[in-house]
Amino acid sequence: MKLKRISIWHVDLTSHETYHMASGKTCATVETVVIALDTDTGLTGWGEVCPIPHYLPAFARGVAPALTDLAPTLLGANPIGPEALMARAEAHLIDHRYAKSALDIALWDLTGRAANLPLHALLGGQQADTMPLYHSITSIAPDDMAAIARDAQTTGITQFQVKLGASGDWQTDVERLTNVRETVGPGPLVYGDWNCGTTSLEATRVGRAVAHLDIMLEQPCATIAECARVKNATGLPMKLDEAAHDTATLLDAHNKECMDAVALKLSKFGGLSATRAARDLCLHLGAKMCVEDTWGSDITTAALLHLAASTPPARLLNTCDLSGYVAPRIAPDGPTRQSGRISPPNGPGLGITPDRDLLGPPDLILD
Repeated sequence: MKLKRISIWHVDLTSHETYHMASGKTCATVETVVIALDTDTGLTGWGEVCPIPHYLPAFARGVAPALTDLAPTLLGANPIGPEALMARAEAHLIDHRYAKSALDIALWDLTGRAANLPLHALLGGQQADTMPLYHSITSIAPDDMAAIARDAQTTGITQFQVKLGASGDWQTDVERLTNVRETVGPGPLVYGDWNCGTTSLEATRVGRAVAHLDIMLEQPCATIAECARVKNATGLPMKLDEAAHDTATLLDAHNKECMDAVALKLSKFGGLSATRAARDLCLHLGAKMCVEDTWGSDITTAALLHLAASTPPARLLNTCDLSGYVAPRIAPDGPTRQSGRISPPNGPGLGITPDRDLLGPPDLILD
């Protein structure tokens, strides 16, 4: 089998509601990049990456140039066994992991389709039929956030990520966390996420004000050292996200004892191959994991669900149905949440069928 063509689409994904985060970051309409790898046998593998603007070192319009540069290395190569071809890609173009994430997902899809197996069978074996979801609550007025939490809870959600920092004052963040915590009652997991948008001082003030509640904090500051300082000052458990993106940062966070939980996002690490390695390291380090991606629709959602399903359930904090937050749905047969949980597709490869009519003609074809 040989790769003969790379097709690339740029698709606008619109959030069902504008999504507010700290430091003025928003998700309203965000561009996702979809790729298809066609082979000389007729098999096609699909990949997707959707960077959030101003969030991580990633740029949607940087994917096509990166793949154009990589095309001579990829075309004509055997796509089966993604790590081998990804190693060749890394030797040719160092890093640019967000662009390589879509490529790696598509190579895994091809490998699964060629083997006639769902990806979770190749990523460690399916260890769970369904996985818990969290619901991410946009950073708006505290009472409105509590109402969102209440509505999500009626659908079976038991984990709530409370976005903080959009108003710029720590007292409102205390109110956000308190209102959501009181609304969902004891038992459900509630954690406040600043997306690196505050200082250790402000985060410590918030953490100490809610220390009597059952709350976890997520990535208040940009560095692992600052997050460790907040954890030490508040005594609250800490989840890392943006600062944990490779082996070195995972080990640093573990050594600083500030990684009770960690978000493993496919595009942050560079695809399924690198995120699976991170998952296996976290199993050794003892951190609970949220297996997800930055943003996206059905392709990246299917990929992350396969990895989540092959993770020991006791160590999986939660996963995410990204495609449930946006429109359009790229694959009509993509998975959907049921009673606060979600299951991976069980067809070969990713197990979904992207709608070529919806995508229309590719923006770029490399052959």
